[in-house]
Amino acid sequence: MILLRHGQSEYNHAMSTTGRDPRIPDPSLTALGERQAEAAARALAESDPPITRILVSPYRRALQTAAPLAARLGIVPEVTGLLRERCASSCDIGRPRMVVASEWPHLDLSHLDEIWWPRRAESEAQVMGRAAEFLALAAARPDWETTVAVCHWGIALAICGESLDNGTWARVDPTAPHRGEFW
Repeated sequence: MILLRHGQSEYNHAMSTTGRDPRIPDPSLTALGERQAEAAARALAESDPPITRILVSPYRRALQTAAPLAARLGIVPEVTGLLRERCASSCDIGRPRMVVASEWPHLDLSHLDEIWWPRRAESEAQVMGRAAEFLALAAARPDWETTVAVCHWGIALAICGESLDNGTWARVDPTAPHRGEFW
């Protein structure tokens, strides 16, 4: 399985320049983030074995990152809340399911609650539990080797133990012992 961290968001850019939470809920990708998403799509479209499934977090920046790869491969991404962030910053405040559905009408969001993000930051145990649940579900599927999961820094760290930069990815074997960590 490939874990792909979303491209640079407006939040990431503002934080890197000011060092303070810019109070941008569910930010969009920046122009750089869009280029990172396109570059990832070009590279991952050539994966061997070929990608057959795309999982994605419901946050806008993840959906925007998944879109070029999905278009290139003709795959409709599957949205899962298991790949979301832990809600520790303003960027982790999502948008109601109906708003997301209006912008992404081809995606099935029916399994999400209207308010699908946590009201307060998740604990280490909650994040690690969500990572373990995601890995168990992935390992149970025969197509895990051809799956891309578009996610966020925190959940990627919890799943694979790597701190991924925007627009980068790591290969993960969900059947291997869990190597994730909490920050």
